[in-house]
Amino acid sequence: MKNLSIRICSVVLLAATVFPYSLLAQTGVGTKPTRKAEILFDGTRKMLDDKWTYWKGPRLAATLPIKWTIVKDPVDKGTVLNGNDPTAAGGKYGTADIVTKKEYRDFRLHIEFLIEKPGGNSGVYLQNRYEIQVLDGDSTSHGMAAVINESESPYHAYNGLGKWNAYDIVFRAARFENGKLTEKAMVTMYFNGVKVHTNQAIQQVWGGPNSGIDGGNDGGKGITDVPGGLKLQAEGHDVLFRNIWIETLDLKAAQTDF
Repeated sequence: MKNLSIRICSVVLLAATVFPYSLLAQTGVGTKPTRKAEILFDGTRKMLDDKWTYWKGPRLAATLPIKWTIVKDPVDKGTVLNGNDPTAAGGKYGTADIVTKKEYRDFRLHIEFLIEKPGGNSGVYLQNRYEIQVLDGDSTSHGMAAVINESESPYHAYNGLGKWNAYDIVFRAARFENGKLTEKAMVTMYFNGVKVHTNQAIQQVWGGPNSGIDGGNDGGKGITDVPGGLKLQAEGHDVLFRNIWIETLDLKAAQTDF
């Protein structure tokens, strides 16, 4: 028993060395912010206006103030954010996407979403580059919770329409030496408390220049060494968001598993 206890302690100490203790926290719907986290959305209009703006992409058509709306939570108490911006009606992504004013490199992210109607579509963009898909009814590599076009959809972990879902993510930005890309961006993700991506390298930005930073650079493969905000996509659908927080990290090793 003594030797077993020593081994268990060693594993815990190793985990704490690789990641701060806060990253070993709970995952899933209702997860509270870590001690060092920054709250990005608390249900209020004030925080939306203070911390977010429209992404100034090539086909931005919306004008401030942000037309995303604060609505009652259909499941629990409180208010949440509805991404159904009228400018993006018909799936015109890039016309009314919102992005944090602050930019990030490595981070731990928690975000919850609820899709109200079949086919509801949005997206969570890490560094305003790499999309984690939010799309009801699609279980392909372009579908729900996929690292878009680069992994299969873990659709089995989806709670379904009218229910809250959670992404818990550790993201490590791409690395460069002398201006040249040396290490791809990497992500580990839990979907509703189920680990669905582990140290997934991300190859490129998909969707062209209207999708995010570097989307129009060498077909999305020309990743540049600049940080980016957290972006949420508007496609004219009733997709709700709440409990959004982020903790900045500095991940020396190419390791995001937690």
